[in-house]
Amino acid sequence: MIHSMTAFARQEHNGPYGTLTWEIRSVNHRYLEPHLRLPDSLRALEGPIRDRLRKGLSRGKVECSLRLVEAEHDAPASLNLERARQLIAAAEQVATLISQPAALNPLEVLQLPGVLDRPEIDSQPLQADALQLFEQALEQLKDNRAREGGQLLRLIDERLDSIEQEASTLAAAIPGMLDAQRQKILTRCEEIALDIDPQRLEQELVMLAQRSDVAEELDRLHTHVREVRHALNSRDAVGRRLDFLMQELNREANTLGSKAIDVRTTQASVNIKVLIEQMREQIQNIE
Repeated sequence: MIHSMTAFARQEHNGPYGTLTWEIRSVNHRYLEPHLRLPDSLRALEGPIRDRLRKGLSRGKVECSLRLVEAEHDAPASLNLERARQLIAAAEQVATLISQPAALNPLEVLQLPGVLDRPEIDSQPLQADALQLFEQALEQLKDNRAREGGQLLRLIDERLDSIEQEASTLAAAIPGMLDAQRQKILTRCEEIALDIDPQRLEQELVMLAQRSDVAEELDRLHTHVREVRHALNSRDAVGRRLDFLMQELNREANTLGSKAIDVRTTQASVNIKVLIEQMREQIQNIE
């Protein structure tokens, strides 16, 4: 089953320390590129989280954000008067450099680092819960990527069917197109009363048929379509392989157009290239 690289996951957990919330967003990218935003008290989790991302995902730009809202504690916070005096003195010293300094707000002083000593949170259960919650969010993200991948699979499969239909319809029409081209040349020679050796004319007609033969291109189109379907049914990450197969399909469609001797060949080439481009846009999101 294929997986999309575009998805979102959110998990929340309430504990004695407060509320933990993980949000993970992923978009398409050539490689796996994680970006982490963690509270300072949980920076130690960066390494384990990156390891889990590497094991769980192959490609995508992944933004992982963890928010901690601490619970209110019964134990009152203690006031560090010495720290407050130092900060106030520093603020007053800076105020002398300003022509009209604003008054110092006591509530703002209380919010400065180190003024209020709050009870420390036990880091071990907090880190364990945060890591477990991340694993839940990562599984949710993978499920969402798989569900989105199923929708991409349906869209791509429809376009593969259309390519095969275009190739089969053109293959059935080619004998008639070559006969019509042959008759057109013979009729033109009669109209201008061109005196040409019949054997030489036959040789030229054979060479024209060979140059206009697109059976090989049509066969390769069917082969590449089968390879795309095989890749789509793989359990591995196939985004890069699908990119390559789109290039090969486009190459055959271009060759088909360059050999066109009939408007139907040209139209089939254009239709196939449009279908390939539509698939290419979807494949950009496949892991």
